[in-house]
Amino acid sequence: MRIVTWNLWWRFGPWEARQHAILASLRHLAPDVVTLQEVWADDRDNQAALLAAELGLHWTWAESPTPERSQRRIGDFSVRIGNAVLSRWPVLDQQVHHLPGDDGRLALHARLDAPGHPVPVFTTHLSSAPAASGQRQQQVRALVGFVAEHRGGTAHPAVVTGDLNAWPDSDEVRLLGGYKTAPAVADETLLDAWEYADPAQPAATWDPANPFVAEWNPAVRIDYVFVGPPAPDGTGRVRSVRRATGHAVEGVWPSDHYAVVADLA
Repeated sequence: MRIVTWNLWWRFGPWEARQHAILASLRHLAPDVVTLQEVWADDRDNQAALLAAELGLHWTWAESPTPERSQRRIGDFSVRIGNAVLSRWPVLDQQVHHLPGDDGRLALHARLDAPGHPVPVFTTHLSSAPAASGQRQQQVRALVGFVAEHRGGTAHPAVVTGDLNAWPDSDEVRLLGGYKTAPAVADETLLDAWEYADPAQPAATWDPANPFVAEWNPAVRIDYVFVGPPAPDGTGRVRSVRRATGHAVEGVWPSDHYAVVADLA
């Protein structure tokens, strides 16, 4: 099963041209499941629905309850923002959990009707301020509680993805894993799939090599795929993981973030 997680940069920059580059990139990756952050919707269209229709995937979307901060940045209060899951298999159930803080962050759960075992998929987008580690830790505690509540009833481990806006050695990322520090919820551990990456390959998903990223930002990995302990038969084991979408498509970079691609047994 191929999982792709990607922040699509909402309606910033040349967003209409970027939509074509995003679609071409996803077609090339051929994922079974796509988890997306900064997905836009307006009174006519929903970006997740448009992508799903083109890719032949099922989809679900959750809207931020307080999008005003992003809306002010583009000067358009009619455009909404949220997270989405696209899937090769039907979505059996969807749940949304609003995370602590006043910036409208949420976690979306989609249970996918995959063959063999339903797959519990979660995606989120944590607060972005550099000094907001304390708030992100609160959000991670809420997120892990949400995962623990909804991951059961299947042998497939939980798949937790998203833009965490945090470095791999940060308190909030270690807390989400629950194996390099005390877990956020007792007995809930999630493995950072990047532990299986080739150490020689580029890791940064926020990289000044991308023209949409400000030059003063250091290159860092802030987008993640986490997976719970595999089933006894190996279901959910990480086979490979890599960075993707790190190039322009017909002269247009698709997003300010790179995607992360993980293949699971």
